[in-house]
Amino acid sequence: MKKHIINDRDQDVRTVKTRLMISAVVMVVLTVILLGRFFVLQVTHHDQYRMMSLDNQIDLRPLPPVRGMIFDRYGMVLAENQSVYELEVIPENVNDMDRMLSEIGMLVELTDQNIRRFRRNVKQRPRFESQILKSRLTDAEAARFAVRQHQFPGVTLSASLRRVYPQKDLAGHVVGYVGRVSEQDLKKIDTRAYKGTSYIGKIGIESFYETELLGQVGVQQVETDAYGRVVRQVSHVAARAGTNVYLTLDVQLQKVAIEALGERRGAVVALEPSTGDILAFVSTPTYDPNLFAQGISHEAYGNLRGSVDKPLVNRALYGRYAPGSTIKPLLALAALEHGLKSQEKVLCTGRYALPGSSRKYRCWRRKGHGYVNLHDALEQSCDVFFYELAHSIGIRKMADYFGRFGFGRQTGIDLLDEPTALLPTPEWKKKNRQESWYPGETIITGIGQGYLLVTPLQLAYATATLANRGRAIRPRLLRGLENPGSGAITHPAQRRGLSVKNKDSSTWDRVIAGMESVLHGSRGTARASGRNSPYRIAGKTGTAQVVSIPEGWDHHSDELPEELRDHALFIAFAPVEQPRIAIAVVVENGGSGSRVAAPIARKIMDYYFIDRLRRASLPGIANVFG
Repeated sequence: MKKHIINDRDQDVRTVKTRLMISAVVMVVLTVILLGRFFVLQVTHHDQYRMMSLDNQIDLRPLPPVRGMIFDRYGMVLAENQSVYELEVIPENVNDMDRMLSEIGMLVELTDQNIRRFRRNVKQRPRFESQILKSRLTDAEAARFAVRQHQFPGVTLSASLRRVYPQKDLAGHVVGYVGRVSEQDLKKIDTRAYKGTSYIGKIGIESFYETELLGQVGVQQVETDAYGRVVRQVSHVAARAGTNVYLTLDVQLQKVAIEALGERRGAVVALEPSTGDILAFVSTPTYDPNLFAQGISHEAYGNLRGSVDKPLVNRALYGRYAPGSTIKPLLALAALEHGLKSQEKVLCTGRYALPGSSRKYRCWRRKGHGYVNLHDALEQSCDVFFYELAHSIGIRKMADYFGRFGFGRQTGIDLLDEPTALLPTPEWKKKNRQESWYPGETIITGIGQGYLLVTPLQLAYATATLANRGRAIRPRLLRGLENPGSGAITHPAQRRGLSVKNKDSSTWDRVIAGMESVLHGSRGTARASGRNSPYRIAGKTGTAQVVSIPEGWDHHSDELPEELRDHALFIAFAPVEQPRIAIAVVVENGGSGSRVAAPIARKIMDYYFIDRLRRASLPGIANVFG
């Protein structure tokens, strides 16, 4: 019995030893495998895993460029940048979006609009892209969030630049404004160029020169801790600031023009005939572009858009008006070019009828002007004289000649979506109205009525070409581009338009003499506006009907509703001997061009020739006036 027990014990000892040996071998094998794995991780693939580790703590952050500034011709700031605080969110780094928004809402004021815009952007854009939750935090809001920023992974407080327009509504229609990049914008732009910025030029100069103003984005490589806070900067490629843009505008002249228009709806375009430089580009009523750059509310935008005065419409660029009698100098030139003798006279009885027709076309003066030649007709704006010219020349020759002055085509100004307005022909009417052209339509075209439509810009361009005696210089708003690095300013070359060449150069003198008498002649329609002027002005008044009215009613036009009253127009240039400024004025429903539009132009020119030089203490006033 004892022998059996001893044998069992020996067997157990051997079993235990075997198991211990197997365990030891396994341990050795596992240790070798583990050491081998450590070798692979720490030696063989060290660089790979080191980079993977760094990726968990290295963040690439775009450095938005500083947007270029916009100045007027004398260095007055029209658009600049101011520092503001913003809250940015990377959605994929936020675990509970609703909770995050609720808790941040206790630290900073989040409007329903802020939240709606943020949620919409999160849905529409990649979750790894940073989205702005709120811009323009107050100093107090920024301080409260900064203290608790570690509690909000994926949310950062950053300083950015806000676009500001110090002149407010003085140049809103020209300068335009920036706004948030929209879905439509994303389809048209290189998104890489807009990393770090959420704004883009929407209209005006801000849009036309977007590429120059934007600059070039930079990049910063930073190391962050577990809370996303920056520990150190790894690398840095600086952003390149946008180009500064200098405009041809004179802000003070712009202000004078706006004040002269007052509460009226209308437009003023003033330019230098010799250069094409736009000096004033006014549309009233105007608006403050800061409203859009700072994020306009739906209510405020609705009020602007729904206003009957249409303050958002740039009338100087997009307004289309019948030119009225301002077209007469061009018709006079066309008639002289086609054989009219300047001394030929026409009897004006106050009525005109085509041969074989009983329909009467009225002159603005009911009793007529008697016998008038070209000079008299321009001075007194005799409609009957120009009815006869239009009938003798015909619509095709008129349209061809008017087209040489830029009507019916773009002027080429550096603003987007410039319209061509309308220069009618029989072919145009047949194509667009499926109707034949009638002789009576030729007649009324001769006094700037009917289908003929022009923009205030086109009217100013035509006036400048007339002042240059046919030499056309395309209008421009850009005076120079300033390199942000070197400070060097490059100036754009002048662009010639389609010049008007007449067979007899003296025709210019004859027409301009008639326009000069409009302001300085004893019977000139704008003689009140030319009185006591220290410089000589050549101009032409115009009154354009908005609706057809019964015979006799036009002499009581004040009784009409305002929206049905005539538009008041005036074109002019000065000094006659060496023109330095050309102006077109349009006042919607203003009535008489002589009583309303001409005085506006006189105020602008007085500032340009007298007050501006006096205030600047510039020498040479005597030289300006001859």
